[in-house]
Amino acid sequence: MQDDGSAAPRPDAGGYTTLSSRIAYENRWLRVREDIIRRPDGADGLYGVIVRDDFVVVAALGDGAGPDRTLTLVQQYRYPVGQRLWELPMGMWEERPDATPEEIAAGELAEETGLVAARMARVATLFQGAGYSNQKGHVFVATGLGATASEREPTEQDMVAHAFPLAEVEAMIDDGRITCMVTVAAIGLLRIKGML
Repeated sequence: MQDDGSAAPRPDAGGYTTLSSRIAYENRWLRVREDIIRRPDGADGLYGVIVRDDFVVVAALGDGAGPDRTLTLVQQYRYPVGQRLWELPMGMWEERPDATPEEIAAGELAEETGLVAARMARVATLFQGAGYSNQKGHVFVATGLGATASEREPTEQDMVAHAFPLAEVEAMIDDGRITCMVTVAAIGLLRIKGML
């Protein structure tokens, strides 16, 4: 919401009141919103919020059971941290705001890995960084995998996809080869739910 500061204060859940709000910056992927707030104790403050559309995370599980079962990861260069990272396939469709999470999950899986899934199940929804952003990630498990042609975006041309045994993925988390918080959280969630 764009505000010149003259709007009436808006009470929010948790005892916070938004006194004014403005978009400080935006591009096609995100907006940075700056809110002047009043905390429950009456003190005024400032909150910067990164506003982004929802994204999906896809755990593509190969056939088999136990240590022979595989999980497909992708690796790409992540400019903000200056490193190539191993991650679960994930993404969002800025140009298709009407697309369902299920459509995006199937599309991102094919685009990034060249895989299609006979079954795609939504497992959970997680906030990526609730202290600074409203963005939610929808975690999916894809099974019954088959091959298709990958059609990566121009920004993903350096991406590689590889199916790792589950034991290797967990070793990669343990020794720091996987540091993507979303990937670690999704794999941990799936392990707790007995889906890996």
